[in-house]
Amino acid sequence: MAAEKGRDFILKVGDGTSSESFTTIGGAKLVGFAFAGENVDIMDKDDDGWQTLLADAGKKAVTLNIQGVFKDSASEVTVRAMAIAQSIDNYEIHFATGDNFSGAFKWSGIDYSGAEVGELQYSGSLASSGVIAFTAAL
Repeated sequence: MAAEKGRDFILKVGDGTSSESFTTIGGAKLVGFAFAGENVDIMDKDDDGWQTLLADAGKKAVTLNIQGVFKDSASEVTVRAMAIAQSIDNYEIHFATGDNFSGAFKWSGIDYSGAEVGELQYSGSLASSGVIAFTAAL
């Protein structure tokens, strides 16, 4: 795989309408994506002592992390409102290759920080709710 630019790895949030359109969360400097799958061990006394896992079993989850600086009040208001409401909203994660993940997420938390001389920064995490779809670039 060729190296990719971090600025092309972006997180977008849906507007919740029936013909949903997605907008990049403004001011993001860092976006993280983590996929986790829970293992289900089906080893029994007849096995040779090596762990045996059941395919496609257990809990699957995706966690998103985002850090940045809000460049406009609209982005900040939108994110803050979703975090406070603990709503489940649709998001898209775009890779530089054109691959995308999409699905529903809920803000697990959001933090604000700011120095006396400096910008207001935010960091937050989102947890998946339901199936996360993957679309490969053509």
